[in-house]
Amino acid sequence: MASNSASQILAITKTAPYSKPRASGFLQSRKPYLNLCCLSQKFSNDNALFCLPNSKSFLLAKELEERNSNNHSPTLREICQDHVPGNVLRRLEEVGYLVPTDVQREALPVLFSGNDCILHAQTGSGKTLTYLLLIYSQINPKKSAVQALIVVPTRELGMQITKVARMLAAARHMDPELEQKSYTVMALLDGGMLRRHKSWLKAEPPAIVVATIGSLSQLLEKQIFKLDSLRVLVVDEVDFLFKSSKQVSSLRKLLTSYSSCNNRQTVFASASILQHRRFIHDCIQQKWTKGDVVHVHVNRIMPMPACLYHRFVICGRKAKHQVLLSLLQSDLPESGIIFVGEQSEKSKKSGQASSTTVLIDFLRASYEGPLDILLLEEDMNFNSRAASLTDVRKGDGYLLVSTDIVARGIDLPETTHIYNFDLPKTAIDYLHRAGRTEAG
Repeated sequence: MASNSASQILAITKTAPYSKPRASGFLQSRKPYLNLCCLSQKFSNDNALFCLPNSKSFLLAKELEERNSNNHSPTLREICQDHVPGNVLRRLEEVGYLVPTDVQREALPVLFSGNDCILHAQTGSGKTLTYLLLIYSQINPKKSAVQALIVVPTRELGMQITKVARMLAAARHMDPELEQKSYTVMALLDGGMLRRHKSWLKAEPPAIVVATIGSLSQLLEKQIFKLDSLRVLVVDEVDFLFKSSKQVSSLRKLLTSYSSCNNRQTVFASASILQHRRFIHDCIQQKWTKGDVVHVHVNRIMPMPACLYHRFVICGRKAKHQVLLSLLQSDLPESGIIFVGEQSEKSKKSGQASSTTVLIDFLRASYEGPLDILLLEEDMNFNSRAASLTDVRKGDGYLLVSTDIVARGIDLPETTHIYNFDLPKTAIDYLHRAGRTEAG
């Protein structure tokens, strides 16, 4: 089977039959969904970092949940009340964030004690809320300076984090001492916004900036603003940024030249950090973090959400489109993401149509279901990409054909099915794709 280059392996993942308990607003009960993955080769052993749960592991997970529910554990308010402003805590409760997730329970006391931290936990674990609560415990809304910086790999993830940060700041009842000043959050993302943001940064710098490393580097190099007042620096999807040759030099410069680890609290977050002991050593040696950095590693045995089943189907290469169509017709997804590999530079230069274009054209001609067919890929301009995500989040049914641009950190809770039409490059990429219905 493996030697037949024309064969395709379609791996399918489905949630466990029991419902997940509601932990906080980032972890809502999910509907069962399937994950289809077309694989033309096996993952190498050193990349096989995810495990496939069996019935025993599901029973064990359920037993642990029931056992934990019988023990008293502190609420988010109890963990945060001596650190996070009361108006933010009230906002947490208004939107339903009551019970901390495992990573919040373990990491928040560490963060509130002032330690640098590496948040290493699976998708859907609540890392975003964890570091946002730290930020709101540190910043002073009366001070006109950039006090917190969140660095992200993509515009889409940046838009999502900005939305959550602004939601937490939108308290209905402000504390009396804060009435004259509210928390300000700027999204400094690629795409024609920089000119407008320069004036804002010079006139009245926001307290919190969410930025892609590309946009941030442009403004720092031109000294549009400085990080002299920075209290908290967060790098989300840190492993992805460090392995990107285009971004790693700018990230290193941010960590060591534009600000010092001795003058800030540093947080690195990701669901996947390869060779994490080596990474921690590098963090200390390269002075990306202080020497007392704490590694909070949650669910290290099962880095992928435990509520997933994984299956596969074998088909011929030429039949792959038709097999996908048959699965869509039999699965009847309420909403789904179909992951497609990025087009190679050689293919672009030769004028070949991209896999996303071919697949979109095929589905629009052949699919007769009720779902809207949408596209999201790197080559689209900023407004088109934003419009696609807006359509996805309206709540109507959709089939989103996408490259890995939405594989990192994007929360699409209405998604019921994930289809990996093309082989992800590594098991880590598979892990992130499979977690797209889980909030991170």
